[in-house]
Amino acid sequence: MSQEALAFEAGLHRTFIAHVERQARNISLDNIERLAMALNVPVEELLRQSGPAYS
Repeated sequence: MSQEALAFEAGLHRTFIAHVERQARNISLDNIERLAMALNVPVEELLRQSGPAYS
């Protein structure tokens, strides 16, 4: 999914999505919920730590 499509589905701005991806902005719980709904995943999935840095 493109940043633009995700932003549209979540009701957010594309540049906000880009900043969150780059960890340049903090994100509120409300916006995490919007993203989870747009991605059709539970909020917990977005908050789960994963990857080599967390192994």
